[in-house]
Amino acid sequence: MIDLRALREDPERLRASQRARGEDETVVDTLLDLDERRRSSQSAFERLRAEQKSFGKSVSKAQGDERQRLLARAKELAQQVKEAEAEADRLGAELDALLKTVPNIIEEGAPPGGEEDFVVLEHVGEPPEFDFAPKDHLELGESLGAIDMERGAKVSGARFYFLTGVGARLQLALLNLAMEQAIAAGFVPMYPPVLVKPEAMEGTGFLGAHAAEVYQLPQDDLYLVGTSEVPLAAYHMNEIIDGLPRRYAGWSSCFRREAGSYGKDTRGIIRVHQFDKVEMFSYCRPEDAHAEHLRLLEWEKEMLAKVELPYRVIDVAAGDLGASAARKYDCEAWVPSQQTYREVTSTSNCTDFQARRLAVRYRDEDGRNQPVATLNGTLATTRWIAAILENHQQADGSVRVPEALRKYLGLEVLEPVKR
Repeated sequence: MIDLRALREDPERLRASQRARGEDETVVDTLLDLDERRRSSQSAFERLRAEQKSFGKSVSKAQGDERQRLLARAKELAQQVKEAEAEADRLGAELDALLKTVPNIIEEGAPPGGEEDFVVLEHVGEPPEFDFAPKDHLELGESLGAIDMERGAKVSGARFYFLTGVGARLQLALLNLAMEQAIAAGFVPMYPPVLVKPEAMEGTGFLGAHAAEVYQLPQDDLYLVGTSEVPLAAYHMNEIIDGLPRRYAGWSSCFRREAGSYGKDTRGIIRVHQFDKVEMFSYCRPEDAHAEHLRLLEWEKEMLAKVELPYRVIDVAAGDLGASAARKYDCEAWVPSQQTYREVTSTSNCTDFQARRLAVRYRDEDGRNQPVATLNGTLATTRWIAAILENHQQADGSVRVPEALRKYLGLEVLEPVKR
């Protein structure tokens, strides 16, 4: 959630952020009003409680009728204290509830607007030119014995799949390469839980506008994560940590309901309900977050270079950031069958937004506890297989394996299988 003290000092910053996101900026005045009333109510409660304590000493010294009069007043004061406390608590709860609906303040320089208002920062590599009719990743995957959508749907329903044979091996090779790179860069490798408590999911900002995309297990009061960002962000929940920055790389399965996305990428494994991913996660000081964000982007670009994919980097517009991110960069790989770029990595600077909700803090030079900044970034995911197959396909239906993956895969070329 946003910092109330900073809001009081500069309310226009949140107003501008809300406008850039296409959100209601009048929430700023509502927050300021609630905050003022809550602080006034809290002061009234504390003043009455102090009076009550002081009055108690007078009662203990009084005698006779005077004591009875003072006891009656003490009873009156006790009721007033109770009512003042209840009012302060009510306003505090109302303020907290409203704060949880307000998205993070965007970073200066983030483009305003909605999903289509991103800014292209750079193009890397050239889309391949084929002297044959290229196939899409599903046709290639089926001919290679790598992807089985039909049996995935039979077993689990639409948007599920089996990675089989070289498909399974390719995913393992890709994620092992990503984890090797992360470890070499100083990340601590993690296998996080994929079922988390509500406070972890809410604390990372995934139970707001996008709650419909989250799988829930009501009987157990747990949620399936759509990214290991969630358990990694909650790893230090309610802790004071040192040794910043702290960097973790989580390998996990991820689950998304894809609510509202029907009709989009229904063919193949680009948009599915379950996939695997290696996710970078960083805790750092807020003043270092911008530079850390650029580092995460560079690590993503390094990984894309290893699998030899042409891609572009976009600066995501404010209205498409999600609740937690103040700035987000996506890397989008070229997909020949669609003649367009599709997202394969995303890195977000969440500033201190998640840390405030999850109570993750560090001690500054003056010994005061301050919220950290949290950042995340994709290093590899199942979706990459689609781009790898399509960009490296050959005329005979085989697929050239990028050199960096060969030591994990044990193959230089993926050959069609006889059926």
